[in-house]
Amino acid sequence: MDTRCTLQKRERDPAKAGWYCLQTRPKHEHIAAAHLRMLEGVTVFCPRIRFKRPTRQGLVWVTEAMFPGYLFAQFELASMHRQVRYAHGVNDIVRFGDRYPVIDDEALAPLWDHTGLSGVKELNYDLSEGDRVKIVEGAFLGLDALVTHVLPAKQRVKVLMDFLGRKMEAEVEYSSVLPQVAHPLAV
Repeated sequence: MDTRCTLQKRERDPAKAGWYCLQTRPKHEHIAAAHLRMLEGVTVFCPRIRFKRPTRQGLVWVTEAMFPGYLFAQFELASMHRQVRYAHGVNDIVRFGDRYPVIDDEALAPLWDHTGLSGVKELNYDLSEGDRVKIVEGAFLGLDALVTHVLPAKQRVKVLMDFLGRKMEAEVEYSSVLPQVAHPLAV
């Protein structure tokens, strides 16, 4: 069976409920999702990620949309188009010309598997010897360092850093360092 034909048939049958991508106002994905959930016949999936972000006060947990400015909703396009499109926080239903592409359940399944029932994927990191880190808290704030030893019982790590022109080893809290992740396109 040709999947392109199946996809085209699904796009042309707006009487059946399908998954659509919705564009939201910036940083309003959760607001749009809440308003869409109030509509009868609309199922919403707004995958989010939870991670630690360095701030002046130290590391804080932050939850953001996995796809900033977008979420997914399942509804009957023919009967719910206007209610969904004009829901608070929604800019538009993603379309190509006058064609609204339907997203297959199989395309969303890996996202459901990663986020679980809560819709939130928590990003944790494990440090090991040799990892490059940035110190985000304490007296050495902003310095780059190299993990030399992990002390799990104390929730601390020993790091080697360049401080005032010489190499120095220090013991810092595990939560006060973040791994430096190289950009995949960096050379």
